Order: sequence, then structure tokens, then C-alpha cells
Amino acid sequence: MRTVGTIVRGIRTPIIRSGDDLVGIVVESVLNASKREKFLIQDRDIICVTEAVVSISDNNYASLDDIVADLKRKFQGDNLGIVYPILSRNRFSMLLRAFAKAFKNITMLLSFPSDEVGNPIMDIERLKSSKINPFTDTLNYETYRKTFGTFLHPHTEVDILTYYENVVKEVGSFIEFVFSNNPNVITNYTSNVLVSSIHTRKALKEELKSDDITLYGLDDVLCEPINGSGYNETYGLLGSNFTSKNKIKLFPNNNHFVYDVQNEIKRITGKKVEVMIYGDGAFKDPYSGIWELADPVVSPSFTDGLKGSPREVKLKMLALEKYENLDSKDLEAAIKNEIENKTSNVNNDASLGTTPRRYVDLIGSLADLTSGSGDKGTPVVYIQNYFKNKYE
Repeated sequence: MRTVGTIVRGIRTPIIRSGDDLVGIVVESVLNASKREKFLIQDRDIICVTEAVVSISDNNYASLDDIVADLKRKFQGDNLGIVYPILSRNRFSMLLRAFAKAFKNITMLLSFPSDEVGNPIMDIERLKSSKINPFTDTLNYETYRKTFGTFLHPHTEVDILTYYENVVKEVGSFIEFVFSNNPNVITNYTSNVLVSSIHTRKALKEELKSDDITLYGLDDVLCEPINGSGYNETYGLLGSNFTSKNKIKLFPNNNHFVYDVQNEIKRITGKKVEVMIYGDGAFKDPYSGIWELADPVVSPSFTDGLKGSPREVKLKMLALEKYENLDSKDLEAAIKNEIENKTSNVNNDASLGTTPRRYVDLIGSLADLTSGSGDKGTPVVYIQNYFKNKYE
């Protein structure tokens, strides 16, 4: 029996720049780490590559003017309604700057007390003590300030409304904030509507659909190149990040990359590894209540061997309940038999409490926690033994 289960290693690479041969860099970095750290490349090992370096190497960028040009193709007039954006400087402020360049007047409809990933916009205790009903009431900016004053984000200590207001003012436009959990309120202000949420976007677009408004989502903007820009045909502006004052990095388009890495490792080592591109992990911070997942998906691209979900049995349940009267030797034999003969987690008491999430969401979260988002210098994560059970 092995003494170690899943092993996760952050793999350091050179700094990745536009135009770099990322396949070659990833493969060379993994093989060098294997030699230096003395681990073997095995079948079904997993190579995870952060989405940022894939987009960087592919030069998948767009300028604010590219966004403006696409918006002008889609909307008429000088008014835009933005529905339920996330409260993020990194994720949304650059997009807002482009929207303000395209439209003189912006109405931003915000959900409350938080956005869809849990970023708060007001003090919850003040909300509870007020007479405001979040299910039915609509607040204007004056009422919001009178009731809640200046509210600072618990992590960034930034008043995001003032921040957004300044972004719009810098380009000479005007913004009006409205607070309501009824998305249809936006139609009282404009017939140009841009759904800006991430995970609720499909339901919101369906609810808002009407012959009286022009309706798009962030996932509909930059789905194709504009004047030679980068783009993402599936997610548009979703998953984009701040890069510079006039440029954003888009979510990667490169679906063949994972197979190119897989094939190159196979050619050199004879082993078939699985490969995935990962972005944000799918987990929630227990202190702030904020979800990490500001990307539209954890993994935009992965090899076929990462499809599906785990089928596991709960060792604790078997040991403490089903086989509680067995001695150690017989217990090991019984549990080994359960593992070898497991079929499906569906309607199986032995699987209760196991996690039926997709492999790519679980593994991507593991990789995201390993690499972080700062200066660790490990945009590649190498995972071993993930698919092996206790007796393999």
C-alpha cells in the first residue's frame, strides 16, 4: 500500500510573454522539475496551466476602443443600462471605462445587499434595522447614501460606488446608481440593456427579453475579433482582467493547447497525462462570504480524461457503521472489496457525504489554491495520484 495519496506541486516557469511557445515552456518546466525533484511522470498525472499565461502567450488582448466599437455595433443612442455587474476593480472597472467611452449616460442597476459572488455593498445590520425590503424595494443613490453612508469593502477597504463613479467621470460621462433585486427596473431608465452578471446571465437575459429593449450580455461582446483584437467566442468579456489603462486580457480561446501539451509529453516520456487550463477556483471564503469564482467557468479547456465526476465510497461510514464489528485485517479486506466493486454514487449509502462535483472544478480549485494569484511564480501545477484510491 502507498503511504502517500494525492501529491500537488507548483511548477516554476520563466516569465511568460506574448508570442512565447507556451507548450514548449510548460513541457520543459515539468520535465526539469521531474529531474530536479526526482519524481516520475506517470499515466493520468495532471498538468494544470493557469488561464492567464495561455491568454498572454496567445496575445489575447483587446483595447477599450475595440470594446467601444463592438458596443456601437450592437446599441444605438447615448444611454446604457448595466445590470448586476460584480463589484470588482480588477474584473469590472476597465469594462466600465469602455462603456463610459461609448455612452454619455449610464444607469447601473445593482443587487443588494451584495453582488452575485458575495461582495457586499452595504452593512447588513443597517439593512435589517431599516424599513427597506430587499425583495420589493428600489433605492436611488440618495436613499442609499442616507441609509448606509460610505461602505468600504471588507477586503479592499474601497468604496466601490465612488470608485466606479470616478471611472465614469474621468472619461466625461455620467452614471446613475439604482439598487433593486428586480432586474426589470432597468427598463424604467433605458431601452439599451447589458446584462453584466456572470453565473446568472442566462436566466437574467431570459427574464429581460422583450421587443421593447436591445438586450446583450457581457458574453455577447468581443465574441469575434474587432479590428484584429483578441476575443473569446464563447464568453466574450466574461473572465477578462485588467492589464493596463487601455487594455484588457480576455479569457483564453486556445482549445487545442491542452492536447498539444498532452501529445508532447506522450512523445517524450511515453506517458499519457491529462491537461487542463484553469482560472478561478470554485470555493467560498468562509470569513467574508465571497465566492472566488469570478470567471464564467473554472476550466475553459481540458483533455477528455478529465470529463466526469468522482465515484467514491465514504471510508468513515463503512468503518464506523457497516463494518464496525470487524477487526483491522478483515476491515481492510472488506473496504478494499467495496472500493473495487463500487458502481455509482447514485442511491448508494456508502457514498453519502462524498462530493459529486465535476473533476475539472475540483482539480481547478486545487490548482488555484496552489498557484495563488500573486508572486509564487508557479503558473503550472502538477498533480499525481489524484485518480488513485487507498489500495492503488
